[in-house]
Amino acid sequence: MRTDVTIIGAGQAGLAMSHCLTRQGIDHVVLERGATANAWRTERWDSLRLLTPNWMSRLPGFRYDGPDPDGYMTAAEVGDHLEAYRASFAAPVRPETAVQSVTPTDRGFDLRTSTGGIASNAVVIATGACGTPHIPALARDFPAGTRHLAPIHYRNPGDVEGPVLVVGASASGAQLADELARAGFDVTLAVSNHVRLPRRYRGMDIHWWLERLGILDEHIDHVEDPRKARRTPSLQLVGSPDRRNVGLNELRDAGVEIVGRLAGIADTTLQISGSLANVVRSADLKQERLLQRCDDHAAESGLDRELTAAHRPERTALGPAVLSLDADRFRTVIWATGFRPHHPYLPSGFLDPKGALRHDRGVGEHAGVFSLGTVFNRRRNSSFIDGVGRDAEELTPAIRAHLDRNAAWAR
Repeated sequence: MRTDVTIIGAGQAGLAMSHCLTRQGIDHVVLERGATANAWRTERWDSLRLLTPNWMSRLPGFRYDGPDPDGYMTAAEVGDHLEAYRASFAAPVRPETAVQSVTPTDRGFDLRTSTGGIASNAVVIATGACGTPHIPALARDFPAGTRHLAPIHYRNPGDVEGPVLVVGASASGAQLADELARAGFDVTLAVSNHVRLPRRYRGMDIHWWLERLGILDEHIDHVEDPRKARRTPSLQLVGSPDRRNVGLNELRDAGVEIVGRLAGIADTTLQISGSLANVVRSADLKQERLLQRCDDHAAESGLDRELTAAHRPERTALGPAVLSLDADRFRTVIWATGFRPHHPYLPSGFLDPKGALRHDRGVGEHAGVFSLGTVFNRRRNSSFIDGVGRDAEELTPAIRAHLDRNAAWAR
């Protein structure tokens, strides 16, 4: 078949892009290796919920209209939400279609897939921010018999044998340490740089504040160091119905042993960085600065009377420094250490040394290739359900311009 645009991925990014192209009358197809919202349905643990409240589940031409706008959808509910979005405009999704290769041609691209070939003038990579789990090489040095899991392979506490070491204290690591400790496991959490924030502040969800302050809408052109901004850890939050916090203080109170960054392993001794105190101090200071911005905004906007009183979270309290652990102690290690891009179907020349598509705000270095849904693609919320739509709307004119250039060249 031939089409103007091929979108790879039928999650929130791919569907938002499809909606924008549909409105413009641009012929396209959406390829999905599984079913719509495949990652939400197959690569999330049972208790996972959105970190953003339901009212923020806004996509072009579609938004959450259920009974719990201030709640947090489960992964299965997100899958249903995205399937309803697909159906709302009959997105041309081709499910169970894995992309095997994308080859540049004089007229655009030839795609080889598990269900046949496609000739396309443009390609949009909309596979999202989660590629292949990053498991450090030192995992190989753990004692034989240790079970290693990435968060996308974990489903519930029945999947692990304790004691458990969780490496990484951003959203996934903090949530899994909390869940396993509540299930009665002996849990140790290895902590490196993290972003600490309360679930709610002055009666409002923290994302309400981040939106009010313009932080979520901050453009990549306006940050001092884009590479550093894209490496910012996800917030230490959980979307639980009880709206609890999962900061280090709360995890400590739940029985989790808090240690510093896992720096290495020698024989059966895990070497722990001594920088935890500085890391925690930095996270506490950044939280204080942000909450002060919230208070200043409330005062300047006349919101003080409408909000609850300002009660700041206590500073993180640390126990004695731990500089080593016995690796033999742990039966399971969960590597909440992030993801690496995974585009094996793209030519190597399209990718940077880390395997990510070379692009500028979603427009690839190679003409006709576009990117959507990655961390800070254009804005701080580019990988959010709530942010990907605006990126898709802004990317559409660039796609249209490319198609027009190709059409003029063909004539």
